Amino acid sequence: MEPQLTHRIADSVATVVIDHPARRNAMTAAMWRALPVLLEKLAADPAVRVLVLTGAGGTFCAGADLTSLRDSPEEGTALAVVAEEALAAFPRPTLAAVRGHCVGGGAQLAAACDLRFAEEGALFGVPPAKLGVVYPASTTRRLVALVGPSAAKYLLFSGELIETGRALRTGLVDEVLPGGGLDDRVAEFTRTLVSRSALTQGAAKEFADGRVGREAYWAGEAHRSGETAEGVAAFLERRAPRFGWRATEPG
Repeated sequence: MEPQLTHRIADSVATVVIDHPARRNAMTAAMWRALPVLLEKLAADPAVRVLVLTGAGGTFCAGADLTSLRDSPEEGTALAVVAEEALAAFPRPTLAAVRGHCVGGGAQLAAACDLRFAEEGALFGVPPAKLGVVYPASTTRRLVALVGPSAAKYLLFSGELIETGRALRTGLVDEVLPGGGLDDRVAEFTRTLVSRSALTQGAAKEFADGRVGREAYWAGEAHRSGETAEGVAAFLERRAPRFGWRATEPG
């Protein structure tokens, strides 16, 4: 089977699968190019409320497929950054579901998601020092923001793999699930996200990511949508809220 990205949409959750098991789901140049296009398509679909990124089989992503980038490693770095930034800018909540290896470009993609859930035994690493690669500034800053300067330097300087316990302690991972429990927890958590206010989530994501300039837009949407009134009414009536906000401008 050719290396590819596949996706499915069910119950308002889009699941994107990195599918290149012969190379531990390493990303080829074509896959890096395809990811921003797919994300744009999913972002435009009003049925998609949450996005899950995962890998086929027993691993997440072992990074870039260097065999497809041998002649132009700089191009590979540039393609990875474009894909990473597209994932970080996705306007709705994103979750990386990690098994096995999450290394190099795979770690970039996981870090670009809002949240990361991992199966016990997963391994994380950032190996540019093993290859003589200068890690991009934007990618380095994202890693530092996630785990702090010391942990980021440990990963970048050494290129060593860390296990889920250490990844959890540093903030690289948000939850660690025992073997066999990852899919159920991801399904449970995404159901929770879908039940919450997309208005709140959209504004919170922009503000938490440091994006500015749309405060007036979000204030107007909060006033127009009636989401707060519905949330308060549902709380007082002891029922599930019926949120229905949809963005009137692109994220």
